[in-house]
Amino acid sequence: MHKIIVEGINVFAYHGCLLEEAKIGTHYTVDVIMETDFSVAAQTDDLAQTIDYVIVYNIVKEQMAIRSKLIEQVGQRIIDKLKLEFKTLHKVEVKVTKHNPPMNGNVDKVSIVITA
Repeated sequence: MHKIIVEGINVFAYHGCLLEEAKIGTHYTVDVIMETDFSVAAQTDDLAQTIDYVIVYNIVKEQMAIRSKLIEQVGQRIIDKLKLEFKTLHKVEVKVTKHNPPMNGNVDKVSIVITA
């Protein structure tokens, strides 16, 4: 089994339960870890035989642009789209990190991790 890791996808988005979050937005970071078998790609140097991380980036960007109250929902949508796009995925993990969450306290970031 092999892993493809796309780390530090930085986007600005408008997720959150508060109305001000829908207007102001904040920075997010998304990390994607995918387990697959890219043996053929490694031997043939053929992009079609592996997971194209440009497509991964575009899926993340597209799903992050759709407003949700919860980053949990965003993370699940990203996983659903990745599994739909890449039939060779054996396992996928998505971490969505919200920077500077609006809380009554000094918190740098909050994250969710979903593995499917």
